[in-house]
Amino acid sequence: MKKLPIILLATFFVLISLGALAAGKYLPAIKRQLKETYSSFTTTPAPPKPVKEFQPIMVEVPAPDLTITVPKRVITKEYDNHLVAGENNGFGLIESEAHFQKLINNNQLVLINRGSGYHVEKLTHSYPYVTPRSKEIIEELGEAFKALAKKESFFTITSVTRTPEQQQNLRKRNKNATSGVSSHSYGVSFDISYIRFNGKKGPNRSAQKDLESVLNEFQAANKIFFIKERQQSCYHITVR
Repeated sequence: MKKLPIILLATFFVLISLGALAAGKYLPAIKRQLKETYSSFTTTPAPPKPVKEFQPIMVEVPAPDLTITVPKRVITKEYDNHLVAGENNGFGLIESEAHFQKLINNNQLVLINRGSGYHVEKLTHSYPYVTPRSKEIIEELGEAFKALAKKESFFTITSVTRTPEQQQNLRKRNKNATSGVSSHSYGVSFDISYIRFNGKKGPNRSAQKDLESVLNEFQAANKIFFIKERQQSCYHITVR
């Protein structure tokens, strides 16, 4: 009966020793685990990094140009210059005989027949009427030609202002006449023959040279446009 307490006491000490040994081996790990667990509850979490606010990219788009540009007449050939001059310097297109007569009554078209250095031939497909400025230019041309010829010389005007009806009739007779609108229908164009001088028909090289010199001078001064028409043996002239 006395041996039993001794055995129990020995067993108790063995258990104590084993517990101490286990505690010494596992205690650091347990402490570390407890510390990490405790820290997760007590440590204030770091605030999240702010999200960068989205900034839209502003692209400046130029406003559309809504201006309507009216195209100017395109000069495609030499005669177009005469049409433009007629549109800009006359009183508009002569549309009919009645319109033509109205322009005469309003003194917007004036008579030409004979003057210093020039003579108007009897006309069949046009009228001897032009704008007042055109008459001034014709008189200047006559004076210049007469002065250059140094004698009583004159050139001959063979065609002046035509109505559209006259232009159409001339086209039937003369295929070289302009089809459609002619600068002759603005009251600022006329033809001067280069084979009729001093009332005579026939070549006159000296007079033709003088006349062409005068025309070139007036064209250079921006007073007229002129074209040499070989089929009709004349200079087609339009006052600018």
